[in-house]
Amino acid sequence: MKRAWALSCILALSAILGGCDKDGSRNATPEPGASASQAPAQPGQAASDTPAASGVQGRNAPATVTRAQLPGEAAETLHLIKSGGPFPFGEDGVLFRNSAALLPEHPRGYYHAYTVRTPGLADRGQRRIVCGGPRRQTGDCYYTDDYYGSFKRIAE
Repeated sequence: MKRAWALSCILALSAILGGCDKDGSRNATPEPGASASQAPAQPGQAASDTPAASGVQGRNAPATVTRAQLPGEAAETLHLIKSGGPFPFGEDGVLFRNSAALLPEHPRGYYHAYTVRTPGLADRGQRRIVCGGPRRQTGDCYYTDDYYGSFKRIAE
């Protein structure tokens, strides 16, 4: 009985601590000391580890935006993704866990996040592009201007 209770406490504590991140990031999880291109998939992920049967999320699909409708800085970021960098920030290219399930579900390691520069800001700002699939591919990318709060699928 005590052993089961202790195990339950450990599991609950690890679930709580697993959701914490030292810089307040909700989804991007760089490996300390690793470059963005070397960031491995993180263990202990939840629902995004298993693909949905249809490959589409259970909620409403994200809205769509054309490349022409994106800010110019997003086009620059897409170009950097296709060419493999170099990226302006060390965090670019890190694993995006999709823990809020706002994007279609795929196996862990499918999505990676990249910064879209915001003119006038010295830091990374809130704009990102998240792309799925092999690196340097931009066929399954999403744009967010509210730090992963919502997404728009980037139409080819």
